[in-house]
Amino acid sequence: MTNLDHGDPGDAPTVPPPLEEVANPARPSAAEEARTVAATTNVGTLASLTRDGDPWASFVTYGLLDGSPVLCVSQMAEHGRNLAHDPRASIAIVAPNPPSDPLASTRITLAGFVYRPEGDELAAAREAHLAAVPAAQVYIDFSDFSLWVLRVQRVRWVGGYGRMDSASEESYAAATADPVTPHAGPAIEHLNADHADALRAMAQALGGFPDAKTVTCEGADRYGLDLRVTTPRGVAVTRVGYAEPLDSIDELRAATVALTDQARALTGR
Repeated sequence: MTNLDHGDPGDAPTVPPPLEEVANPARPSAAEEARTVAATTNVGTLASLTRDGDPWASFVTYGLLDGSPVLCVSQMAEHGRNLAHDPRASIAIVAPNPPSDPLASTRITLAGFVYRPEGDELAAAREAHLAAVPAAQVYIDFSDFSLWVLRVQRVRWVGGYGRMDSASEESYAAATADPVTPHAGPAIEHLNADHADALRAMAQALGGFPDAKTVTCEGADRYGLDLRVTTPRGVAVTRVGYAEPLDSIDELRAATVALTDQARALTGR
């Protein structure tokens, strides 16, 4: 996964590096991140091409069929006519509950070409779209509406400033959505409200920041926790990974308790 630094004009705050090796920095791949973002919402911005070759952006809803977006589009819509003329398309999807800074949002672009499913795949695509967009039941069988499946050939994931990576068609198809991230909000709030000492111990003993003063949890997934660390040297982010990947949100509490016990054993607190 690529981590990039933006050019500093000279007045940007310095991000302190870890003072020690991060014990377990395991995190989702770009393909896994993309599958998770795609699965956590049902709206995006579709890019298609007009007959004149001009780019055209349209707000759309979608369902997912094995990770491929399923669109239900009217031929009366500009983008519906565009897809019928030129199957090349992409969809930009922003993860729900964005931070106050929009450019810090997690988002993806899925690019490839669309096609009209047939037979059993058509039935599965219809079911997938209706599962994600129940309101489509009203119009999905209208004669001017068609189902299109986006065959994903290229993936770009952006996790906020300086965090981005690409994924291949094969890796995206093989990946699965994270079972923890979509449901982790209440657990993250609980950790920050009631277990600040435990988070600080994790950052100090496992996250490479023995000088951490205050620590908050910013995210949780099947592999570990994202922590924001305040030190005398400045503010940074770090990662603490679980001993084993989680299969469900129900395992998160035990995993964080295990991290706390491990960290306190190392710090002697």
